[in-house]
Amino acid sequence: MTEKIISNKNNLQVLFEDNHIIVVNKRVGDIVQGDKTGDKPLSDVVKEYIKDKYNKPGDVFLGVVHRLDRPTTGIVLFARTSKALSRLNDLFKNRETEKTYWAIVKNKPPKTEDNLVHFLKRNEKSNTSKAHLKEVPDSKRASLEYKIIAELKNYFALEINLHTGRHHQIRSQLAAIGCPIKGDLKYGFDRSNPNGGIHLHARKLKLIHPVSKEILEITAPTPDDVIWNSI
Repeated sequence: MTEKIISNKNNLQVLFEDNHIIVVNKRVGDIVQGDKTGDKPLSDVVKEYIKDKYNKPGDVFLGVVHRLDRPTTGIVLFARTSKALSRLNDLFKNRETEKTYWAIVKNKPPKTEDNLVHFLKRNEKSNTSKAHLKEVPDSKRASLEYKIIAELKNYFALEINLHTGRHHQIRSQLAAIGCPIKGDLKYGFDRSNPNGGIHLHARKLKLIHPVSKEILEITAPTPDDVIWNSI
């Protein structure tokens, strides 16, 4: 599916919207839902967009279906009705969605394409997950497949399909094979990106629409920078 932007106002890039759902392209630094930082979350920005566009009185309903890490970019899906939220929650819970990510790494992966299986143990104190090859206490099985899609001047672009949805899964699994994501100091990259983000982008989302039952496939344009633009 070709990249499509239907609105790009107030720093909010809307990729798809109807009466039941809205899909936006998250920027580096946006938090999807409010947290202890007190920073304005993306959910509030989307509510304001809906309220303004449709001249809605009172509070606007918006359900958070899933999240992306603050330093990452790409597709975030919200529900505009409680019925859609309930059905979308079931779709995500039952792994009935297809999520594709792009990542930029400096080191060439051991294989051109591979399926990675690790057991991730989360450290709440450092807000990280460590990937183990064998099961350890309190770990969760994590699986993804990757392939190299471009060899750039100093980096490699990978396409990743998630089989599970664990905390910092892509970041920790790629780091475990010696390929930390560009800018990701937390997982071993040697320097940060100027904007504080990392080169991990939620590129595509494929799912069955919660109400119409049509198959939706949405693609998010990558951020405008030299490396992403060279893919």
